[in-house]
Amino acid sequence: MSDKIRLLEICDSALDIGAVYDAVVDPAAGGVAMFVGTVRRHDDAKAVTALGYTAHPAADAALRTVAERVAADEHVIAVAAVHRTGDLGVGDVAVVAAVSCAHRGDAFAACRQLVDDLKAEVPIWKHQLFEDGSDEWVGTP
Repeated sequence: MSDKIRLLEICDSALDIGAVYDAVVDPAAGGVAMFVGTVRRHDDAKAVTALGYTAHPAADAALRTVAERVAADEHVIAVAAVHRTGDLGVGDVAVVAAVSCAHRGDAFAACRQLVDDLKAEVPIWKHQLFEDGSDEWVGTP
């Protein structure tokens, strides 16, 4: 386990953006890149009213694997990521990721990799509810 990983969590309560930022702040860091993902009110042309996230029991281990891969980069100082599960409304925070590095370009690249890999590899599934009464599962196997 890398000591660069400062906070990883999948939880069913509101996410604290400040706690994620605080986890990666470091005197050696010249840049902290963050991503905050929120529930948007539409998906393509359909109006979203709410959604729910469900995590597979292996999601914590998969999140750690993704974070360790990002932390292995020599330019990365610290990594943090939290993802919400449960029922969320439009505007709610669903995911927060942050990476600190000595330079901003490295921080941006590492944060993007963290978020992209999290979305691609961590088994967390989204159930969207639409205004027209229909629904859709996203990210299921």
